[in-house]
Amino acid sequence: MEKRSIDVARGRWVPETPAWWQRGVIYQIYPWSFADASGDGVGDLRGIRDHAEYLAWLGVDAVWLSPIFPSPGVDLGYDVSDYQDVDPRFGTLRDLEEMIAALHAVDVRLILDLVPNHTSDRHPWFQESWGDPTNPRHNWYVWHDAGPDGGPPNNWESYFGGPAWTFLDPPGQWYLHSFDPGQPDLNWDNPAVRDAIRAAMRFWLDRGVDGFRVDVLWLLGKDPEMRDNPPDPDWREGVPDYLRFRRAYSEDGPRAHEYAQFLRAVVDEYPDRVMIGEVVLPPDRAVAYYGTDLHEAHMPHNFALVYEPGLTEEVGWSADGIQSVVEHYESVLPNGAWPNWLLGDHDFPRVASRVGPERARVAQMLLLTLRGTPTCYYGDELGLLDAPPRTGGAVSDPQARTGEDRGRLVARTPMPWTTGPYGGFSTAEPWVPLASDDPALTVERQRADPGSLLNLFRALIRLRRERPALAVGAYRSLSAAEDVLSFERWHPEGAVHVHLNLGPSPREVNLVGGRVLLSTAGPVGDRAAGGPILTLVGYEGVVVDVGRRET
Repeated sequence: MEKRSIDVARGRWVPETPAWWQRGVIYQIYPWSFADASGDGVGDLRGIRDHAEYLAWLGVDAVWLSPIFPSPGVDLGYDVSDYQDVDPRFGTLRDLEEMIAALHAVDVRLILDLVPNHTSDRHPWFQESWGDPTNPRHNWYVWHDAGPDGGPPNNWESYFGGPAWTFLDPPGQWYLHSFDPGQPDLNWDNPAVRDAIRAAMRFWLDRGVDGFRVDVLWLLGKDPEMRDNPPDPDWREGVPDYLRFRRAYSEDGPRAHEYAQFLRAVVDEYPDRVMIGEVVLPPDRAVAYYGTDLHEAHMPHNFALVYEPGLTEEVGWSADGIQSVVEHYESVLPNGAWPNWLLGDHDFPRVASRVGPERARVAQMLLLTLRGTPTCYYGDELGLLDAPPRTGGAVSDPQARTGEDRGRLVARTPMPWTTGPYGGFSTAEPWVPLASDDPALTVERQRADPGSLLNLFRALIRLRRERPALAVGAYRSLSAAEDVLSFERWHPEGAVHVHLNLGPSPREVNLVGGRVLLSTAGPVGDRAAGGPILTLVGYEGVVVDVGRRET
């Protein structure tokens, strides 16, 4: 367990020797959409390899790569048909090894997306499972006889809408799928399944992968009695049917923690690796996936800035609301657990669309200055917005069946690199259209503009590297004016204050004798001299050096 040195801010601590995943910044790449080197309109591994220099220039420490395993693509890679190979869409195993080498050469690590809850229905395991009920692999999936009425065994709902059960004959039973029918759930209560997933993890760890982000970690524990989920008393007409029931028995059961420990034990066989868990639960429940002895996920993803009430586009980001969210999350963290933050990923609308493009700069300053490890989604460093919803096309999102507003392709569009055709993403028409043809929203234009969001993003990462207070320091809320979120990051080597004006009107903050290091509004100029009172323009954030201070 990490040695702790200094108790600060309600018992929080500063690690003496932080791991790379504690002090670093993680950058998520959606492989379909980052860069296409082959010219077929789909992103690939050679495209990522060719942009290793960009990742190093940004200053990120690791790439989290969404699934690149062979897949029919029903759920765009989250329906795996082979855990130990690369999908031909993205290249070959050799391409992956060369990409890892290129990333490691510029000190960027690779975190693969592991999908252990379910496979594709075209995976050879499932093909054996359903064809013959006496086959040993039949019990590798969750099969069940019909309910008393001849229908599904219980009332569990798929996240993509409709019953989470589909009938097949043979074997004359229903199989469980928490998502699309093409994604049957594995039976994690079967030791053979766990052994197979462990073998797949070792396959990739042996090839130099630096860890895993574990998809839907909290779904691995299901009720062995298959009890009905209870009705949600908050459900009402107009709310989607898939929210009619509280998922009390279909997920987040006690054995999910046992299986999280199993996965972590595999990762711990290899030095200096990380396990991140997708746990889309309220913070007080999500943090349970650190484990009682911090022996589950190193970091269960923290979705508090994505899901919490009061932080939606309709209400606007409230300083009081964000402060409450941050303090609540800090208060429920297990002792010694390392926090983490994200503003979104491939499953959510882009942050600039959720909170408004005028807040894109201050949102990135928030993400990159809070205590803990930030995870950034590709393209957010440019302020990309969601694409307009689209119908038709060769690729569709199964989640959109429950409503067009739940379609996720709008946030998975190609990275705009240049002002040339198809944004420099590909020489062919991309698999989905770019979100925008605005030349200002390209890496080419923003990299050349010192005042761009891209260069602010890079400067924030650089400042994290330079200031231990920002990388690994403690957190303390500060009192502030209306619309302003203020907090301190403290470290024995020095402290910084962060002031974020989340509203459109100018607000004053007290610099307490410090000097401005960085502003979202551009060069700090004479603000660096450090007058006692600073006026922040609307939607401006600043990082202020306040020197060595007592805790």
